[in-house]
Amino acid sequence: MSAAAAHQRSPIVLERMAPTHLADVLALGRELYDTSVKPYTSWSLSAIARHLDADASSCWVALDGAALAGFVCGSMGFDQRTDWGNLEWIASAPAYQGQGVASHLVQACCATLTAAGATAVVTDVESRNTASAALMRRNGFEESVSVTLFVREAPDFVREAPDAAV
Repeated sequence: MSAAAAHQRSPIVLERMAPTHLADVLALGRELYDTSVKPYTSWSLSAIARHLDADASSCWVALDGAALAGFVCGSMGFDQRTDWGNLEWIASAPAYQGQGVASHLVQACCATLTAAGATAVVTDVESRNTASAALMRRNGFEESVSVTLFVREAPDFVREAPDAAV
């Protein structure tokens, strides 16, 4: 982007995500997340709504005027830990990447979750997503536990259900 184009932009404003943002958030996620590849296969309207509808929601949008520059979806609770916050989804539109938008979103999400009582905020980053890993490190996250997702693909041929009387 040229310096002149950067100066013509409005300042980026963070707002709580509202139902009016859902179509743009869903579209940006579909643009950026490859839902044919694990772990991004669960990106959907219900994935957003689960966070947005939570008692301690931490869903934010970054807006450049009316344009969506990015979003984050988080809420309280991670597995059985009700005292942990979960920053699950974050994205910056390509035109805004590398400009600090994602860091502002991470900070807003974490501040909201901490204010709601989170003793920790957790997130997961796919191992090939080095930009997201660097973003999280810059914002105070430390690597903790590595989990390897093992996948057993179904065979190409169709099998009959095994006899339950075996």
